[in-house]
Amino acid sequence: MAPKYKDGDVVAAFSGKWISYTHTVVAYAAFLGALIVGCALHYRKIVQNEHYGYPQEWFPSVSATIGDRYPERSVFQVFIAMTAGPRFALVALWYLLTARPNTTLPKFIAGVGIFRTLTCGGWTYITSTDDHDWHDIFMISYLVATIPWTYGCFVLSPPNAKAIKYRKIFATSFFATIVPLVYFFIQHKVHKVAGAYTTYAFFEWSLVLLDVAFDAVTVFDFDGFEILVRDVRGVSRGSSKMVSDRIVEKEKNLDIAAMYETGFSWPAAIDAMADVYNGYVFWSMLTSLGLLVWYFPLWYMGISGYEVMVMCTVSPFLLSIRPLRALVIRNVRITHLMSLTGLLAYLCKSPEYRLFAVGFGLWMSCLSWAATFYAERSQPHRLETRIAGFSLGLLASSLSKFAFWTNNPIWPIMHAPNGGWNKLGLLLAILAAIRSTRFTASSGADIPAPGSQKGSSPLAGLGLAGLFFAMHSLLSDSSTMISWVWDGYPVRGPLAVPHGAWTLAAMGAGLAFGLFKPNLARTWTFYGIGSVGAAVLTCYSHWFGYYGALTVAFYVMAMAPILISSAARHNPAPTFGLGFLIYNILVLAHVWVVAYAFVPGGPLMREHTDWVMTATMLFLGCGVFSATASANGSGGSKKMHKPVSANARKQRSYYIYILLALQLLGASVAYLRFPSYDYTPYHPEDKVVTAGIWTIHFVLDNDMWSSERRMRDVIKELEIDVIGLLESDTQRIIMGNRDPTQFLAEDLGMYVDFGPGPNKHTWGAALLSKFPIVNSTHHLLPSPVGELAPAIHATLDMYGELVDVFVFHSGQEEDPEDRRLQSEYLSNLMGSTSRPAILLSYLVTKPLEGNYNTYVSDVSGMHDIDPSDWDRWCEYILYKGMRRAGYARVSRSTITDTEIQVGKFIVGQPENSNDMIPEDQVPVAQRFPALFRGEGVRGHRYHVFDEPRYFA
Repeated sequence: MAPKYKDGDVVAAFSGKWISYTHTVVAYAAFLGALIVGCALHYRKIVQNEHYGYPQEWFPSVSATIGDRYPERSVFQVFIAMTAGPRFALVALWYLLTARPNTTLPKFIAGVGIFRTLTCGGWTYITSTDDHDWHDIFMISYLVATIPWTYGCFVLSPPNAKAIKYRKIFATSFFATIVPLVYFFIQHKVHKVAGAYTTYAFFEWSLVLLDVAFDAVTVFDFDGFEILVRDVRGVSRGSSKMVSDRIVEKEKNLDIAAMYETGFSWPAAIDAMADVYNGYVFWSMLTSLGLLVWYFPLWYMGISGYEVMVMCTVSPFLLSIRPLRALVIRNVRITHLMSLTGLLAYLCKSPEYRLFAVGFGLWMSCLSWAATFYAERSQPHRLETRIAGFSLGLLASSLSKFAFWTNNPIWPIMHAPNGGWNKLGLLLAILAAIRSTRFTASSGADIPAPGSQKGSSPLAGLGLAGLFFAMHSLLSDSSTMISWVWDGYPVRGPLAVPHGAWTLAAMGAGLAFGLFKPNLARTWTFYGIGSVGAAVLTCYSHWFGYYGALTVAFYVMAMAPILISSAARHNPAPTFGLGFLIYNILVLAHVWVVAYAFVPGGPLMREHTDWVMTATMLFLGCGVFSATASANGSGGSKKMHKPVSANARKQRSYYIYILLALQLLGASVAYLRFPSYDYTPYHPEDKVVTAGIWTIHFVLDNDMWSSERRMRDVIKELEIDVIGLLESDTQRIIMGNRDPTQFLAEDLGMYVDFGPGPNKHTWGAALLSKFPIVNSTHHLLPSPVGELAPAIHATLDMYGELVDVFVFHSGQEEDPEDRRLQSEYLSNLMGSTSRPAILLSYLVTKPLEGNYNTYVSDVSGMHDIDPSDWDRWCEYILYKGMRRAGYARVSRSTITDTEIQVGKFIVGQPENSNDMIPEDQVPVAQRFPALFRGEGVRGHRYHVFDEPRYFA
């Protein structure tokens, strides 16, 4: 029976529940009041967007309702201000309700609640009309804070069945609504689908209602909670010894809550962060090695000898020597610190020395990680955390590339001038290595692993090979598998941004599944699901193919704890050593499928990505077989995997914190990088189109630095509206799994077509355009002997007129029959359109000779931009159906091995003569920039004929 209080206290006893009621009612009044007033006064204005208005769009979005017009904006702001007091009181009462001895989670969640309330005020009172950037910053912060707030409220929820039920419903509905919300926003923003924004608005309003409803559930918890913070029903805890506390824990009985029973420990959290950062450093070095190796055959145009450095990962074979194995395990801190020479490599100016530094660092890193896994095998919970750190390191590496436009900021091809964070990365790596290695599992002796070591060491090694290769080739960049399923405009599948965050989410979910449900992850049924996903990814495009990609991401990450822990139970030489050796062979096969014209035995692997994928899944199956045998030999999976101790659960929780933090960062990056799609050409007043062609040499400059920023500068200064990029497909291990078009498109404000994906086995052709890409088709031209020739046929909306643009890279000089067949194919393709057209190409022919006369012919209808320019061999610009205004050739500096060719055209005007005119007779908008005259800028200047040419 509740004790009696004075009259004043009795009134206060209702405060908890009524605070929740007040907050809910006033919040709904703010949004719905603004909606009613807005629809009554400015209906047609608030349903209007940048593409459509009424009747195509007939329901307003939240942002248009609450921020665009007076007085609905004021109605919203007044009511939302009234929620501030109840909101802060709600957060305070929630903290008092959930506070427990020796834990800081309630404090953290309370802090998140306060931060979330403040950011709500930010996007409320700074509208997108006032300051778009700050409005977005506050909105993103609010949405990001919603995730830990929701998670924390659920974890800390008192044992009130009704409250828990509704929290599950509202939280699940909230996050499920985000998926269609993003889909319809892309339909509106990218595809410009009429009515899509109205559908998006319904989901946006649903998020608002669900967000408020989730907080409204506190009414059930506050029903008997006094403002004096006297708990009349025994809901909160006053002492850890109270009987009610034990009842609470017994009734709740949630595994996830058990991780938070003991207090939060910053030292343990820092240990977890150090482990993850060590994993990040390993994956950063491993993913950089291929880039450095690739530089040399790229310049030698064949085998250079430096390719042998790919074998620096086989150092775990040294652990077969027992004294050396004991020495490495006892001194694992030293070996980890020695591996950081791979991060110091950026200081080497010579490409050769940079490669050797990374090779040595990776040699030591592979040795260190194999020794670490082996040394921890006698303590399963420690081994699990090491594997979690190693795997989360991959997720962190992929996330950092997502944030830095597919370049890892601590790679040795990065430095301060092109956006590198090498110094900070090195400092953190030193601290992480020291912290992570302060404990050792043993003195170096061969302590037996728990249970008998059943299973096969070679099979476990093959499993590691498949695992490491799948992680590297498919998951080391969030956009790699998206480029596999990309097939041109209109968009019918995922985009690198924002859907790269979905790939990261699938990776994180897979790792959590492997940690919490290892017995399910090890089953052959689960292996079958992963194999089906791999087949779908390999064989299909668009959304269906991407569903296979997400399945693969989930499966591979789930298998990491299973396969690595199984391999650690065996001698590290035939497991990790063999695993990295077979991994290297898979890397070579993965390169040979496209580089078949330059390597011995290449034709055997020509265009057989399917073989590589099949081998990967078979090797993963070998690992599953060994892990299953090991489990069965240990007396069954139940015996092998005993219930996790409280201490182990607590250690695991910090890695889950980091996993959630990485996912939050991924979602934030996706939001911040979402394209605006409001691009404009440089000179719309004269309907000028400046088109260019450039062979970019896989975005490595002559000194082995990443060259996107230098490319960006010259493209911007030349005022290029449409540019074709060749040798642009870098979505392979040997090229770093990068996509340079992402940075260029976002920074320059251009639409982008990546071109044929890496599973199409070309060297790449991409298109960047200031004009909307209405449609694009990818072509693989006849190539019976040599490398595949890619082409893009895109239709652009140039000032209201449809213009076809072709981007094409023909075969090499050594394959004349290939080039003849390709010239006929492309000539017919260009002749198939009656619209104005531009060809931006790499033709490998002399002007006015041979295949040139097939490209420039009555069949194609195309004309050379300057037939008098005799000094060409590779790059050509052809056109038809529009007026040619100017032509220039610009030197490359040290960015690549090929110049930039640029042409100016006038849309809507007929073709003109070949008569040249001086620049002073050309309108200013149709002139090339004077910046590149004479000595030019940064090594770029007009060359060959030293100035642009203009035509009457």
